Amino acid sequence: MTTADHIGVFDSGVGGLTVLRELVRALPGKRFVYLGDTARVPYGTKSAETVVKYALGAARVLADRAQLGALVVACNTASAVALDALRSALAVPVFGVIEPGAAAGVAATRVGRVAVLATPATIASRAYEHAIHALDRRVRVFGIACPLFVPLAEAGWVDDDVARLVAERYLHPIVNGTARDVDTVILGCTHYPLLDRVIRRTVGRGRRVVDSASATAADVALALGAVTASRARARAHIEVLVTDRAMGVAETARRFFGDSVGRIARVDL
Repeated sequence: MTTADHIGVFDSGVGGLTVLRELVRALPGKRFVYLGDTARVPYGTKSAETVVKYALGAARVLADRAQLGALVVACNTASAVALDALRSALAVPVFGVIEPGAAAGVAATRVGRVAVLATPATIASRAYEHAIHALDRRVRVFGIACPLFVPLAEAGWVDDDVARLVAERYLHPIVNGTARDVDTVILGCTHYPLLDRVIRRTVGRGRRVVDSASATAADVALALGAVTASRARARAHIEVLVTDRAMGVAETARRFFGDSVGRIARVDL
């Protein structure tokens, strides 16, 4: 029997589990239903119109599966282009990850120079630049598209020679190029925290690396805190759905959440 306190979470694949992990920590005792659209990953190389269509489809599946109390769009690309459509379509609060990530980046920088690593679609939307400048117009934003980070994360190649070489190629502007004066790097895709080690080693210890997961979870917890306070000691219940076979999602979900995750079901959008 479902209840209206379920939180729906979706991403194109495994990356949104980094957001779900922080949500579980911030909201113990809540019920979560997670959808990884593994049949269509990645979103970040697709048109805005296509991403909006996929996001609305994911939201419908989650709403059919459980009586949602909130929806978290654990995908930067969908957050960049589909939030308005989702908020119009759903009668529950819808949270994205870009504004919390932008706020974390602005809070972290000391020199007003921030690099955003993201998918091509997120970079093209300029969503992070707009969100950062809404907080502080003095911050200079360098957008760097890193599309191969998503398939690396999906494949589990997150800390090997392949990941290192790809990171060195993408992050050259930060290490020794036009963005070398940045002191803060925002991981503007929820897949990218899975490559956290190789990214940190590549950009160097002197730079802060932040992502939106914990900031997003804090925003959701603040909005829903009054509902969940009485269940603070309870154990989270997590249902995981995918749209195609996805060993990476299964392995990461069980590594993050252990036996809180039951059978992973496949659904159609």
